[in-house]
Amino acid sequence: MLYPRVSLYAMMLASAGIPLYIHLPQFASVNLGIGLGALGGILLVIRLFDLVQDPLIGWAIDRWPRAQLWFALAAAGGLAVGFPLLFGLTAGPLVVPKLVLVLLLLFSAYSLGMILLYGRSATLAKQSTPRELMTLAAFREAGMLSGVIFAAIAPAVLVALGAAGQGYAAFGLTLGGFALFTAAATRPMWKRPAVTGQPLSAMALTQAGAVRLLALAVLNSLPVALTSTLFLFFVEDRLNLPAYAGPLLVLFFLCAGLSVPLWARLSQRIGAKQTLLIAMPLAIASFAGAAFLGPGSLLGFAVICAVSGATLGADMVLLPAMFSIALTRAGLNASAAFGIWSFAGKLALALAAALALPLLEQQGFQPGADNSARALSALALAYAVLPCVLKTAAFAFALTLPSERATA
Repeated sequence: MLYPRVSLYAMMLASAGIPLYIHLPQFASVNLGIGLGALGGILLVIRLFDLVQDPLIGWAIDRWPRAQLWFALAAAGGLAVGFPLLFGLTAGPLVVPKLVLVLLLLFSAYSLGMILLYGRSATLAKQSTPRELMTLAAFREAGMLSGVIFAAIAPAVLVALGAAGQGYAAFGLTLGGFALFTAAATRPMWKRPAVTGQPLSAMALTQAGAVRLLALAVLNSLPVALTSTLFLFFVEDRLNLPAYAGPLLVLFFLCAGLSVPLWARLSQRIGAKQTLLIAMPLAIASFAGAAFLGPGSLLGFAVICAVSGATLGADMVLLPAMFSIALTRAGLNASAAFGIWSFAGKLALALAAALALPLLEQQGFQPGADNSARALSALALAYAVLPCVLKTAAFAFALTLPSERATA
């Protein structure tokens, strides 16, 4: 039952990652009256808080290894409180500071849970071998992707079941309840004795190859961050397919989840780097294809969702596992290192929002409105062309990594 519990905890955490960036722009714009440019600025400012917070969380987890159960419960508790508060907000004179405070709570709880879960890979794996760490990563990322699917489509499902408005208030309560359930169901896995290593230093991280992997993680996360933030806008306003936004999201993340065991098995045969170099060109091709789609291109975009989803599965399982393997081989404290990793991932999401949302607003784009050709072209540029360029840069960087041994 160990690995299924890992999947469940990852599923809970996933709701505060990509799905939040999918739903928040629409929720803030329509329900709270906050412009896209202002929201992008808010998210970027919060990342400055994470710059200090995330490494400190990693340090604290390594400093008090016997408190990992309490760290896990605190993370779940933060999500259980934060989600109902966030999606229960209404427009008003103090809505911006309220939004900032609630997002700080949610992102802090997310950081704590993510750093704990990833930093304790050697603890939660049955053995601290590359093969077993890759197996653990497959279960963890399958849970993450299940959580993304669940949280991405939940508002639409709740509306279909009779929830009021856009279903966001019920959505917040649902996620809060799920966090409480997960906290209770996953308690046993945090009672395993924690495996810790040597204190971190810049030299030790560099020698382990972890700094290069961190740089690749940020660069490689930017394309997915852009497409996640702009997905609903692209489907509803560029393709004029609002009724298919939910099913297309499910297709995207379902393909990602189904691909995870395939990428994990392939990496055990030919190595993680070689597997990554197969997946990344497929992602570039899918981004490029989206740039040529026009209104009503359902089939073409469905194919793109399937391919890009499968490549996301490779990113999610391979890069964190490569980072964990590098730290384990070097005997370094993983939680402190994953504190830096967590900040890097969230920085990519925030940068995407801070760059894309003000750009679209400047070009006259408004969600759900009758947008001009110029505004829709800017949306296509931000959703398809810019991710293609960034992914190509990430591919070029990945080529410079040393080859990993296969773990089979």
